[in-house]
Amino acid sequence: MSRPPKSRPSTPPSPGPHSPIPRLKHALLLAALALAAAVAIILIAPRVAGAEPTDITVRVLSKDAKFVGSSMGGARVVLRDADTGAILAEGVTSGGTGDTKVLMHADGGRRATLSSDDAAKFDATIDIDEPRLIEVEILGPLGQRQSANRVTVTQWAVPGEHITGGDGWLIELPGYVVDVLAPPAHMKLPAETAKVDLRANVSLMCGCPITPGGLWDADELAVKALITRNGEKLPPLDLAYDGQPSQFAGTMTVDQPGLYDVTVYAHNPRTGNTGLDRTTFIVAK
Repeated sequence: MSRPPKSRPSTPPSPGPHSPIPRLKHALLLAALALAAAVAIILIAPRVAGAEPTDITVRVLSKDAKFVGSSMGGARVVLRDADTGAILAEGVTSGGTGDTKVLMHADGGRRATLSSDDAAKFDATIDIDEPRLIEVEILGPLGQRQSANRVTVTQWAVPGEHITGGDGWLIELPGYVVDVLAPPAHMKLPAETAKVDLRANVSLMCGCPITPGGLWDADELAVKALITRNGEKLPPLDLAYDGQPSQFAGTMTVDQPGLYDVTVYAHNPRTGNTGLDRTTFIVAK
């Protein structure tokens, strides 16, 4: 009779090439190497680049008035590399309009600092490793987009040399905020309409009010309406101060139907400052 084969003690099979264990070890090894490389880059890169944090404070000053801040929605500030166009920082000015006594006097002189601690500003820190020509772009006031103006200025920035002393980087924003209150845009009037009242609110870009004999004098401001009917120019109409701060009004005669386009502008001949807004209305046939 044949003997049955002797049994051998069982041993666990060795992992093959497709076993999950080697693959897990391989993945862990790759993750560790990637982490080490990332840490090395973080530690070494700043030393290689040599970048230095450079602080920049931007303030936006309404022409012939005060700072553009939170009460007018602020002004958007974008700092760019003037050569590459790369955005280095961006934000919105916030804070108050500043100290009227500090701002609005005749004997400040060229060394006078215009800003107070509460004056609206935008603070940024940029990392640069060599002198860079920086472009700042201002758009505002954001709370009155129909009258918003855009200003672009350049200035050199040197690593570690902060642009924060005094007023910081001070940008003047020209214009008036003109807001046509009446008639509202695209208003349809009946054929028998003979007169239309025009009313506009006019203020500085900082929101400062305009009154007769005031700090911002309504008497030196020309506020006029330029009018067309179906594209044909009609005589301009003067708008006069209407008894409330920044309010100007006038009445125009309407003797024909059509589409009327009205542009109301404010202009100060002493400073050259100008702003405008526009509305339309329709008189039925």
